[in-house]
Parts: sequence; C-alpha cells; structure tokens
Amino acid sequence: MCGNNMSAPLPAIVPAARKATAAVIFLHGLGDTGHGWAEAFMGIRTPHVKYICPHAPTMPVSLNMRMSMPSWFDIYGLSPDADEDETGIKRASENIKALIDQEVKNGIPSHRIILGGFSQGGALSLYTALTTQQKLAGVVALSCWLPLRNSFPQASASSANKDMHVLQCHGDADPLVPFRFGSQTAEKLKSLLDPANITFKSYRGLPHSACPEWDCSRNTELLRVGRMRHFEKLSVWQ
Repeated sequence: MCGNNMSAPLPAIVPAARKATAAVIFLHGLGDTGHGWAEAFMGIRTPHVKYICPHAPTMPVSLNMRMSMPSWFDIYGLSPDADEDETGIKRASENIKALIDQEVKNGIPSHRIILGGFSQGGALSLYTALTTQQKLAGVVALSCWLPLRNSFPQASASSANKDMHVLQCHGDADPLVPFRFGSQTAEKLKSLLDPANITFKSYRGLPHSACPEWDCSRNTELLRVGRMRHFEKLSVWQ
C-alpha cells in the first residue's frame, strides 16, 4: 500500500499576517489531520511566515489491522527490523516535494522553507529533506524516526541539504516510537549532515503525544524553540 494525494483534501493554511516571504510545511501523524497543527500555529503566527499543514490520504494501515485512516504511507510494524513501505514512503515524499515546488512557484524561495512533522509526519519530513534537490532552511522533527535508514547515505549522496539545520525533539516516555529510535536517528543524521547542525532535545516524562494533558502548550513551545533559537542563524524568520 502506498500513499497518494488523490483522496487528500487541500492543506490547512495559516496565512502570514502580512506578506508571506517564508513558509513552514508541517506534516501530521498517523490518523490525524492538518487542522490541529494549523490551530497550534495560529498561536505563533508571524508577519511573514505562511504555515501549510497538508492532510494525508486515507488508506488501510497494516499496523492497525488494515483499518482505513489518514496515513502518509503504510506501516507494517514498530520494531527496528520491521519491513517498510518503500514504495509508499517514496511516493509520499514526492508529493511533499511537489508541495515545496508549488511554494517556490508562489514566490517563496526553497531556502526560506522549513519542513517539519510529528511522528509519521516527522519521519516523512526527514526522508524528504534528505532526498530533495531543493535547498531547505531546516527541519523540525518531533517524536519520529528516519524511514528507509539503510538506504542512506546513498540516497542522500546528491542532497542539496548537507548543511541544513535539524531540530529533533523526543519524549523519553514515548511508548509508540521509543526514545531510542529518536536518539539513534539523531546519530544517523550526524553521520549524514554536519553534526554541529543537528540538535536533539529530550523531554522527561513526555509520551507520544502532540499535547500531553499535563502541559498542553508543550509542542507549541517546541516549535517556538526551533523558530527562535536553533534556527536563529537562518534568514527564514527575518
């Protein structure tokens, strides 16, 4: 089973308060939609940044007894040695690259576009950033992993993003995407990119949740940290 954009509605968009000269494309997790993240981005809306939250197509997911739900690609299992939906991952990545291309046509340079996501969406954002020929401003990857990790570094040999900044965040109480997946992904990224540009932040007690009950503002804060601190050298926020 592989992803496609045929059944997905148009993205949820938070327009820039003034003229958009930069963009964030943020991908939701399995079973979710872009609407919740669009609402979160309203809280950190800035004058010149457009937030784009696309919706995954609906498809049967093997991990969930082939129940149909929004999913960027099929997931067969959560163990490190589980098979991966290579065709679906690559097709979904091409769809996101097409979205990046569209924003470039709209007048936003690719180097002023940040790609990000949560869980499955974060995984797809990492894979896309490492394989696109468009130079990006950076990646914000929350509670996720690097898909098709054994295909690297070959898959990124011609990547335009060898010097991009990556902010990766993961809760140490995550029962679905274990914390070690996140830390191992960070180490893998350091072998593919400039290690000085990889920031891995751990959060004590944070489960696999975009908005834990004990701190409903946490993920907004993660994105704020990425915007204001770890990407402070990038021109995307100017």
